[in-house]
Amino acid sequence: MKIKIALPEKFIFSTIIPIRISDINYNDHLGNDSILSLIHEARVRFFKSMNYSELNIEGVGIIMTDAAIQYKSEGFYGDVLLIEIAVDDYTFTGFDIKYRLSNKESGKVLATAKTGIVFFDYDSRKVAGVPDKFLNKIKNK
Repeated sequence: MKIKIALPEKFIFSTIIPIRISDINYNDHLGNDSILSLIHEARVRFFKSMNYSELNIEGVGIIMTDAAIQYKSEGFYGDVLLIEIAVDDYTFTGFDIKYRLSNKESGKVLATAKTGIVFFDYDSRKVAGVPDKFLNKIKNK
């Protein structure tokens, strides 16, 4: 069964990340394992844009519970990626982050991805609810 990632119509954040030489595999294109690293960088920038870190969002952190990537086309060293982020599928304890990775110059989509996020209280070592203040910020973007 093929993975299909449905992207929402609205993206609430974007960042630009060039493909590094360390992202290139032995076939001279963007390695599949590097996509996860690139979307992690984009996610860190997304939270930073709201003055958060993955360890402190209104007093709690996050844990990535799952990831899915759908590969669409090749990327090469020196290509500049536009990585767009959307948030959806809210639950009491988390949500999904959806990503679209495109070549900034050509607009060609290289991949789409999804990561499941759950809030976690690292002091008590327990799952936590989505902070209301954070949720309001996201929904008003």
